[in-house]
Amino acid sequence: MAKPKAEHARRTTPLGDVLAQMIAADGPMAVDRFFALALEHPEHGYYMGRDPFGRAGDFITAPEVSQMFGELIGIWCAAGWQMMDAPAEWNLIELGPGRGTLMADALRACSVMPGLRDGMTVHLVEMSPELRKVQGETLRRSGVEPVWHDRLEDVPDGPSLIIANEFFDALPVQQLQKQAGRWHERVVGLDGSGELAFGLTEDPVPDALLPPWARDAEDGAIAELSPAREAAAKEIGRRITSHIGAALIIDYGHARSGVGDTLQAIARHQFADVLARPGEADITSHVDFEALAAAITAEGAKAYGPVTQGEFLTKMGLREREEMLRKRADARARIRLSKGAQRLVAGNQMGQLFKVLAVTHPDMPKPAPFNIEPEGRA
Repeated sequence: MAKPKAEHARRTTPLGDVLAQMIAADGPMAVDRFFALALEHPEHGYYMGRDPFGRAGDFITAPEVSQMFGELIGIWCAAGWQMMDAPAEWNLIELGPGRGTLMADALRACSVMPGLRDGMTVHLVEMSPELRKVQGETLRRSGVEPVWHDRLEDVPDGPSLIIANEFFDALPVQQLQKQAGRWHERVVGLDGSGELAFGLTEDPVPDALLPPWARDAEDGAIAELSPAREAAAKEIGRRITSHIGAALIIDYGHARSGVGDTLQAIARHQFADVLARPGEADITSHVDFEALAAAITAEGAKAYGPVTQGEFLTKMGLREREEMLRKRADARARIRLSKGAQRLVAGNQMGQLFKVLAVTHPDMPKPAPFNIEPEGRA
């Protein structure tokens, strides 16, 4: 769970000044509050006034790497709609839809299923005004007028398929650090020169609040907890259990809970100092898939996985789809297809670090590709 070293020196940003004023007035703030403000401050938050995706932005997500990613998600959605007994009216929900690229590619692929789009309403959970504009332009070309919401809780109930690609990593985490045998919450305060700096609360965290996997850790260890992620996972579980449906969660992270500092900032495709450029660099941390699955199943839904993104996409037919596209592509496009597929599934790129968790109503059958037996098994 180690993170790469930062490569940017510290400097002041407008949000950095706002945070310094808040800390000077009210004292150090918990890491999860810093995390949330860095991304969602109404005036200076990272996501509130920019399109951070693509080569001209700060990072590239899987839908931007290759159209095949969204197309395979679309095939999964078509299978999911059938597993729900093809409801006449239903919701297709995406959490954190980026530029709308994944949804556009998925709709193109799943539209081959007769009747699927007739009663479908597309709901996008997106807080950024700038990204809503981009998503609207992208999906209008697909013949879809989406409905936007700030929170999943605002989306109408009903039969639903939910897609969350790189959504959970952007929800805030708390950090605890063990010192002299006791755990303390990690906070962001001001150092002697007035710059943002990490520190610890004086009072330790009660042992009753610690997860079992953190209790025997060594001094210096950092544990990351996320009530925000668990709340979102519980809402997914509640919806799918109350009204038949399924969800697909794709993100980078670890399959099992454990200690480690994974808080990171990214700017211009490089790792940055987390405290150096608040509001101008993306801040994320690795997703604890074991905690997500526990929150989801606590609501009665079934969870499958996680498996690696490489395994998921391969079993969903990535190589077969690549071959189909290569047949009508020129030489340059074939190179792009091969490079995109390799980036999505290779263990040293996105294939291993990214995980996939599927969720279904308890009465639904096991979803693809979790229903595919490993080779060699009868």
